[in-house]
Amino acid sequence: MANITDIFFDLDHTLWDFDRNSGLAFAKIFELNNLSINYDEFLEVYSPINFQQWKWYREERITKAQLRYGRFKKTFDKMGISVTDDIIDRLSDDYINHLPENNFLFDGTIELLDYLAPNYKMHIITNGFQEVQTTKMEKSGLAPYFKTMTTSESANVKKPNPKIFHVAMEKAGAAASTSIMIGDTYEADIVGAINVGMDAICFNYHKLALPQGIKEVKSIMQLRDHL
Repeated sequence: MANITDIFFDLDHTLWDFDRNSGLAFAKIFELNNLSINYDEFLEVYSPINFQQWKWYREERITKAQLRYGRFKKTFDKMGISVTDDIIDRLSDDYINHLPENNFLFDGTIELLDYLAPNYKMHIITNGFQEVQTTKMEKSGLAPYFKTMTTSESANVKKPNPKIFHVAMEKAGAAASTSIMIGDTYEADIVGAINVGMDAICFNYHKLALPQGIKEVKSIMQLRDHL
C-alpha cells in the first residue's frame, strides 16, 4: 500500500477496548446506585441489545436519547428486573460519565501507532458521542497520535453515510485514493469506506464471516503486515 498517506481508524472495538472498559463502568454504576446486579450476567443480555440499538441509531431509526434509554430498559425487561424510569435515566447518565474512566486499549495498540506515526497521518472517524469520544482519546493517551477526529455528531450523519467520510477527508486534507479505513464493523466502517473510494481493512474483532476480497486482521498488530 505504497500510495497510502492517511489512515482513518474507528475508535470503539478497534483501538479502545470497549467491552472491557464498559464492564468496569457497569460494575461502578451499579455499586453507586445500590443495585445488586451481577454485571457479567447483565452484559450477556445487554451486549446484543446494545449492538442492535446502535444499528438502529446508525440507520437513524432512533435518536441518541432513545438509544441511551432503550438499551437499559430493554435489558432490564429481558432480565425480568423492575427498574423505574428515574433509575434508568440516572444509570444512563452515570454510564456516560464513568465509561471514559477506564481506558484499556487492545494489546499492541500503542506499539502499532508508534510504528505507523513516522509514515502516515492518522485520524479517527467514530459514530460515538462527541463529548465521550473526546474524553476517551485524551485519557487513553491516543490523542497525540491523531491529526483529526470526526464524530457522527460533528458531521450530522453516521457511518456508513458517505457524508461523514467526505467530512473527515476534507478536515484531514486527504484524498480517498490515498486513504484507508480500519474498523471493526463491516457495514459501517468497511462498506462505508469502500463506497467513497477508500481502501479498508476490517479488524474482525467480532469474528464474522466476511465477503470474499475483504481484507481483515484478527489482532491489531497484524496491521503491520499491510501497512
